[in-house]
Amino acid sequence: MRRRTLLAGITAGLVATSGGSALAAGRRVLHVRPGDSVQAAVDAVTGPGWTIVVHPGTYREVVKIPADKAGLTLRGATRDPRDTVIVYDNANGTQKPDGSGTYGTAGSATFTSAAPGLTVRDLTLANDWLRADHPDITGTQAVAAYVTGDRSHFERVRLLAHQDTLFADTGALDTFDRHYYRDCHIEGDVDFVFGRARAVFDRCRFHTLAREVPFTPKGMVFAPSTARANPYGFLAVLGRITSGAEDGAYKIARPWVPSYETTARPSLVVRDTWIGPGIDAVAPYTNMREAYPWQTMRFAEYANSGPGSTVTVPENRPQLTGQEASLHTPRTYLGDWTPYERH
Repeated sequence: MRRRTLLAGITAGLVATSGGSALAAGRRVLHVRPGDSVQAAVDAVTGPGWTIVVHPGTYREVVKIPADKAGLTLRGATRDPRDTVIVYDNANGTQKPDGSGTYGTAGSATFTSAAPGLTVRDLTLANDWLRADHPDITGTQAVAAYVTGDRSHFERVRLLAHQDTLFADTGALDTFDRHYYRDCHIEGDVDFVFGRARAVFDRCRFHTLAREVPFTPKGMVFAPSTARANPYGFLAVLGRITSGAEDGAYKIARPWVPSYETTARPSLVVRDTWIGPGIDAVAPYTNMREAYPWQTMRFAEYANSGPGSTVTVPENRPQLTGQEASLHTPRTYLGDWTPYERH
């Protein structure tokens, strides 16, 4: 019934037929408006090259884009990502309605995509689950977006949650899926950009949230889990790290070596980025597990600025040389895929 309702409201040159939908004038566009379902639009597209335009409003639902929806574009109808919000509130420890267990970290995501060639623009993806509302749940990871699939492109997207906001991952250990995030706002508190993708964050803002907890650090921005065989992990370039917490309350990163992937060797380069006072400048990195110290991983910085970038203890924040930095660019990380050239 939802599919029928959606197709009946199409205004982009598509017409409903008994077999589904037919193209008019070669256009492949679906419009979603408040009261419609974004997931129903995803389900309605057939074949590559579709665009789903989501009009201003709040869409309280889980959206999943499977691998067979290659080349899909999902975008807000305006250029302001605050106008269009897709939000839900599952956490790792939330019980599934069918009683089959909890969602787990990846399963908690409001937005999930495994589609290669995905483009998401001009909207907000959020998980508004709050620890304070669920003191009985210990699995507090609550993901806004879980992304796999090569050539995943996010632009002017707000990604909002608390713990584990953006899970930038790959479909398998031996695949090096490439992601490109441009002019995005990503906020959270614990490990809120994590995973094993080869991901470039170009001119993005990373914002740490205030937390009423009696310990420091209060959280970490990045927790890469890069496969050892992958020469490149996360690259943050020309961005900003800002904070809603007190000075020095956060770390830049800690390495994530999953129990199911103990060969991982996390990789992170932060370069040409303004780092605010919310980051602990003396010791900006820490361990997730003592068995995998951050010093043995691939963490480095280059030409950063701001009060959180000050190198006071050199061994605590490795710096690239100019020659080394030349290997850590969007071109190097993304290879023959060049979404950054559109700007």
